[in-house]
Amino acid sequence: MTVTEQTAAGWHQDLGRGAVGAALARVTAARLAGLPPRAALPWIRGMTAAPVAASMSASLFYGAPAVAFVLHTGDHPAYAPMLAALDKSINDLTRLKLAAAYERMRRGQLTQPSEYDLISGLTGLGLYHLARHGPAASGMTGAVLEYLVALAQPVRQQGVPLPGWWSGTGPSGTPDPAWPGGHLNLGMAHGIAGVLALLSGAMRSGIHVEGHAETITALCAIFDRYRQGTSERPWWPPTITLSEYRQGPAGAERQARPSWCYGTPGHARAQQLAGLAMGDRERMRTAEHALAGCVLDPQAVGLLTDASLCHGWAGIVQALRRAAADALDPQPVQAALRTAEHGMEDHLTRMGPPASGGFLEGTSGIQLAQDDLPHQGSEPPAWDACLLLAATRTTDNERR
Repeated sequence: MTVTEQTAAGWHQDLGRGAVGAALARVTAARLAGLPPRAALPWIRGMTAAPVAASMSASLFYGAPAVAFVLHTGDHPAYAPMLAALDKSINDLTRLKLAAAYERMRRGQLTQPSEYDLISGLTGLGLYHLARHGPAASGMTGAVLEYLVALAQPVRQQGVPLPGWWSGTGPSGTPDPAWPGGHLNLGMAHGIAGVLALLSGAMRSGIHVEGHAETITALCAIFDRYRQGTSERPWWPPTITLSEYRQGPAGAERQARPSWCYGTPGHARAQQLAGLAMGDRERMRTAEHALAGCVLDPQAVGLLTDASLCHGWAGIVQALRRAAADALDPQPVQAALRTAEHGMEDHLTRMGPPASGGFLEGTSGIQLAQDDLPHQGSEPPAWDACLLLAATRTTDNERR
């Protein structure tokens, strides 16, 4: 970590950029090596040395949920007392955020990504509850899923019918004259791909709420509407403007870099998980073609400028690794994975590691992607569950 990072406010409790991300890397490494908890103790102390937020500012990537996710991933009885205390705060936080979201709906206002997304919102909290407790204790997970189903209900803005996920702001979360009428975010980090991945993962775990399958179908229909490219190399734009929503698919010039956060790897992995949950083999094939195709497209990979998890090579590697384990036809995805692994190492050789030591954009995340091992549902918790990439527990009656 750089001096600037370590002195930033809240650095100790930040998963994306701070001490929590470094702790996740160390805890995971210690667990994979079979080392005792004391091997990661300096990093555990680093993220808990100061008070940890459990207020409305907290999320999966900041504060109590972030710290708890790392301890849960560490998968050791020594962490149980601290986790039990954090869980109570996270349950209270989830209830507060749900109440605020329902009150916003009651007022008839449009949502913002920070209300529902993975990084800052309720999708991230839902993922924590699902990863932490699984189907055995589905109360808080189910409450979040019910909210996401309610969020799917259409809304009207100035007489125009819009999807319930529509934000009245620009992608930054603030009003922006460049985005008149707001936008629909398709990304995994801040958009509906994250919602789709969580709903699909919960369904595969055996947790169902009323309207669950219909909401997955509605989300998939949006991705179908805005799919671009060819059948062998499909891709999706990162965001949809109001004019694009009214007129139809976005233009080809809007293709984004193939990143986990906003690009094809996140879009496609979410749809592969939806295909697994719903027994939709055609959707799975489309997702697998997209994942393999984005690595083989020189124009797409030419947009990459770093090796990070968030928007670089490591995110592609991790998405492909998880997708290959679930693929109908693993061969093309595995071949693309080898290409992506080479691309990541080549970039690091030519450009060197990033200056940041963070998880999302720095060396901690890259190291995790380099050292990761194939994950099965019976193994300890996967570190990349916080990216909605790792498969969740499956039930015996999963539809394939």
